Amino acid sequence: MNFRESAMFALRGVLANKLRSLLTMSGILIGVAAVIILISAGTGANRSITDQITSLGANTLTVTPNSTLGGGRGSRNQAAAATAVNSGTQTRNSQLTIEDAESLVDPSLAPDIGLVAPVVSVSSVTATYSGANHSVATFTGTSPSYLTINSNTVQSGVPLTDSDYTGRRRAALLGPTVAKDLIGGDGLAMVGQTVQFNGVSFEVVGILTAKGSQGPQDRDDVVIAPLTSVQDTLASYGNLSSIAAQASASDKVDAAQDQISSILTSRHHVTPAQADFTIYNPSSILETVNTVTGTFTLLLGAVAGISLFVGGIGVMNIMLVTVTERTREIGIRKAIGAQRSDIVGQFLMEAVLLSLAGGAIGVVIGVVVGSLKIAGFQLVVAPYSIVLAFVVSVAIGLFFGWYPANRAASLRPIDALRYE
Repeated sequence: MNFRESAMFALRGVLANKLRSLLTMSGILIGVAAVIILISAGTGANRSITDQITSLGANTLTVTPNSTLGGGRGSRNQAAAATAVNSGTQTRNSQLTIEDAESLVDPSLAPDIGLVAPVVSVSSVTATYSGANHSVATFTGTSPSYLTINSNTVQSGVPLTDSDYTGRRRAALLGPTVAKDLIGGDGLAMVGQTVQFNGVSFEVVGILTAKGSQGPQDRDDVVIAPLTSVQDTLASYGNLSSIAAQASASDKVDAAQDQISSILTSRHHVTPAQADFTIYNPSSILETVNTVTGTFTLLLGAVAGISLFVGGIGVMNIMLVTVTERTREIGIRKAIGAQRSDIVGQFLMEAVLLSLAGGAIGVVIGVVVGSLKIAGFQLVVAPYSIVLAFVVSVAIGLFFGWYPANRAASLRPIDALRYE
């Protein structure tokens, strides 16, 4: 008996008990769909976190004092309020200064650092325009380099310039959320207008391109202004909140981090173990995230694999029942000349057909559900999960169908014919 005939016998056997076959397929269907959907959840989580980290800027490094200092007018004595750090020979306050930022722009000591921007963050800032008020979530005083380091672009108007910085111009870039809340519409009409920030007038020179939300944080609820003018009006001339830096190339981030550490530990007269600053490296964070989410995805796939295994047991159970029900048929076929391979092929084919059908439907369901956005979280179907789930479903049909098929083929014709 050839393959085509075996397939026809197997198909008739599957269709003879449609409801039973459907229930048997459901085990494989659920398992395959679960594998694809859960791996999609893990992949989506990885991509979401990766996008959030990379959106912080390409090749960026952020230096912060170990005790973050406030930047408002009320914190002129912020150095005294900072956490004291014992350098071994003296006790000094944790702080970062403009001189620290300027020292990182050194071709000889820091050849792998491309751009550097000092940053002062001002808290509790209220923007006022034509009677409308808005509490700004993030008000940043910095240099023009900050826009490039953090991948900020301007959708309307112009970005900050070096002349704005050196000329201490009271210019400001508004995030879309701030602009829309103050003037309505798309907010672009704010360009050229004068806005009061805690009573201090700044001219709006541009509207930033939207970045969206990152968890509960609205990254468009921001204002960026020259650090010099911010220090003149809203903040003190004391310490920086942080220093933003960008490596000259993606493969130079770790080298740039080492150079920043070396320069600042020397300036602050501390050892690396006693450093009064912290350097945040998104690349290192990304590697850790990829490792964690990879393990998470593997765990989810393994959990879903258990349901596939259970579905395989269901296939074996039904095939054993089928062999018992069709004992006389097997005896007749063997009596008229069917070979052992013919019987094995027929029942093995039935098991594989059940698994294939369940796997195909499971793949469709898995891809559809795995492409949805659930509660604001986008699932991402991993192509390998489709292949993996489908191949495993066929393998399960072969594995769990082998024993029932061999049991059928092992029946002696005389015993099968006597079976009632």
